[in-house]
Amino acid sequence: MLPTSRASRNGQGAQFSSAGDGFPRLGNGGLKTWLRKLSRWPQLDFELAVWQMCYLCIAPRRVYRNVYYHKQTKNTWARDDPAMLLLITLCLFVSAILWSVLYAHYGVADTVKTIFSFIFLHFFGLGLLISTSLWALSNRFLTHATHVHATDQKVEWLYAFDVHANSFFPLFLQLYVAQLLLAPVVTRSNWVCLWVGNTLYLAAFTQYAYVTYLGYNALPFLIRSELLLFPVAIFAAFYIVSLLGFNVSYFVLKHF
Repeated sequence: MLPTSRASRNGQGAQFSSAGDGFPRLGNGGLKTWLRKLSRWPQLDFELAVWQMCYLCIAPRRVYRNVYYHKQTKNTWARDDPAMLLLITLCLFVSAILWSVLYAHYGVADTVKTIFSFIFLHFFGLGLLISTSLWALSNRFLTHATHVHATDQKVEWLYAFDVHANSFFPLFLQLYVAQLLLAPVVTRSNWVCLWVGNTLYLAAFTQYAYVTYLGYNALPFLIRSELLLFPVAIFAAFYIVSLLGFNVSYFVLKHF
């Protein structure tokens, strides 16, 4: 069993309300709760965050089993604790330094740029774009028409970003950690190394799509959530074509 959040263990739950479009109102929880907990480090539940990050890699379905329970106890689908975001940010900070020192041999200025790029562009920037797009698409096309005006039947924007964070961590381990270790191999000009590198990217993006699907599929009011698995077919098609001679790892790292 995954551990429950510290707030629920203490019998405390942050109240949350959403605007009609699914965005959180700052006055009643959501982002306000996040900011309050950021200023009170002892309240951050890092134990739960670490458990969730581990299960996202070995059994991602278990992470979403508590979603309905969280909704019943805290009146929100999204987590109200930024501990996982802080841990992912820390992981990106460390990996950016390792990439800069071990692979690119950057100086201080370029290392700072890499840290900024990893955290604010790769994770938060693309995350905002992806989560906002999926939030809008799911509320528009994946909900029952009879529930279109029901607040409880809307995907919360913060939940959409939670799903992105959950999906990003396994991808991070493969493309930011494993690829760093395999960089001398996957950049070689032979077919076996090309296959290793391209398979690494296929696995990373497929897992991102799968964990994203699990996140939206966990919401009982959404329909046709399996459509979110469609990108996997695109990834597979591109992967097959790339085996003819396009080394994805070499291309990405060359422009790193």
